[in-house]
Amino acid sequence: MNLTYKLLYRLYRLFSGTRHWAERRFTRAGLIMLGAVCVAAVLGLDPENSVGYQGFTLLLGLVLVAVLGGFRFKAAFAAERLLPRFGTAGQPFRYRVVVRNLTRKHQAGLMLLENLADPRPSFPEWTALQLDDQKYVRPFRVRQWRRGNPFKLATVPEGVVPPLPPDQRVEVSVELTPLRRGIVHFTGVTFARPDPLGLFRALVRVPLAQSVLVLPKRYPLPPLALPGALKYQQGGVALASNVGQSDEFVALREYRRGDPIRHIHWRSWAKTGKPIVMEFEDEFFVRHALVLDTFTDRPHTDAFEEAVSVAASFACTVLTQESLLDLMFVGPQAYSFTAGRGLAHADQMLEILASVRPCSEQPFGTLEQLVLNHSSVVSGCICVLLAWDATRRQFVAKLKALRLPVLVLVIRPPGETEPLEPGPMRDAPERLVALEIGRIEEQLARLK
Repeated sequence: MNLTYKLLYRLYRLFSGTRHWAERRFTRAGLIMLGAVCVAAVLGLDPENSVGYQGFTLLLGLVLVAVLGGFRFKAAFAAERLLPRFGTAGQPFRYRVVVRNLTRKHQAGLMLLENLADPRPSFPEWTALQLDDQKYVRPFRVRQWRRGNPFKLATVPEGVVPPLPPDQRVEVSVELTPLRRGIVHFTGVTFARPDPLGLFRALVRVPLAQSVLVLPKRYPLPPLALPGALKYQQGGVALASNVGQSDEFVALREYRRGDPIRHIHWRSWAKTGKPIVMEFEDEFFVRHALVLDTFTDRPHTDAFEEAVSVAASFACTVLTQESLLDLMFVGPQAYSFTAGRGLAHADQMLEILASVRPCSEQPFGTLEQLVLNHSSVVSGCICVLLAWDATRRQFVAKLKALRLPVLVLVIRPPGETEPLEPGPMRDAPERLVALEIGRIEEQLARLK
């Protein structure tokens, strides 16, 4: 079995690499010509009853002339790519590439091709993908459950380079369409010029390594009355995020064992001869926990990506209110990030979500423990879950037992429309929402 997969993987890399090379080297007319050569070759197998071999000879000769002519292109260019700070999955954006002609010849008829990092998976990743399909997905449902290559992050069409005089600069506008969140890596740019027949292109590559962060897709949410009320936060907003105490100064007092040294008021110490510290005001405010379920054995399906998108949508919405938001999830370790009320902005939360990866090394109990440890300071929980099984129902039941208001959102595959068993949410069934892939925006719009 392993030997078979290795052979199939090599064939996959061979054919995908050949296809990429052909699409870059040949123009559209050249690809049509190659197809015609193949058809003529088949028709020419019987020269006694067909004249296809004559067409094959002529077409093949034209292709060979174009290929030989295409290699007679020697030029030097410099390029500078002006990228935005962020992109968003599913939303095309434009950027500029400044091109300079380093030769003494006028260059015209050029196309600009972006070189992205190789999107093909490694052998272990490819094997895991094939086994996942065999285990879970019936052949006729593959397209519904997984759209395209899950490792391909973006597509970039060719850009047209204006005529370029010697030692001059021009700007090329390029459009990039992010397919998924993550970091899109650029390795360089390629300048292509077709041969006189317009079939084959000569290429000049310019190294230009850069990257752009693609943020998760977000859905518009209606005005929400999120669960929870004001809660006492010792030390104020900053202490709640483990970075300090509230900036609201109240008074001076004598030093007590355990007080931070940075709170010592040095002038008062100099006057009194004993250590004096500054005391700050405690505050009450609303603080929500946004809990993202990262536990799945199917990391390349749309379910996990949609869960991240839903979490990103709530992160943007909550941070426009006068409250704090604690994003909690588990990766290689348990993470908790706090934003709102001047601590961090929505962009910073989205940057974190852009890099979240599924977790398969740790049990779900790791996330449960993380949330329960913070339960005393949060006003309510928004849980974005990948399933509604016994483990997750038990987790929600523990939150309910602590009298925490909970909003539960469960991501489900397309076609699953059966109502969820309320379980611990039977006293507030409207707070248990099933989100079906493909209809998530529509179903989120119904939230109240």
